Amino acid sequence: MTSSTETGGVTGTPDKDYNLIWYVEACLSNALRLESYIQDAERDKDTEVADLFRKAQADSRKGAEIGKGLLRARLNGG
Repeated sequence: MTSSTETGGVTGTPDKDYNLIWYVEACLSNALRLESYIQDAERDKDTEVADLFRKAQADSRKGAEIGKGLLRARLNGG
């Protein structure tokens, strides 16, 4: 479901800041979940999969940091 205008019809929250908050939370949640997957792969001595999950975790952390920066700037009026 995409739209050129933000309506908030489903959530009742037509707020771009909310969208950024959701994005940051999703990135951080993903990084946390991937930690378990990394441990599973390491336990199975599957370095190839562990490395893949580490890269994905790093990308999730990076996304969270970028999102937090944008959110910080917007909440500070920037």
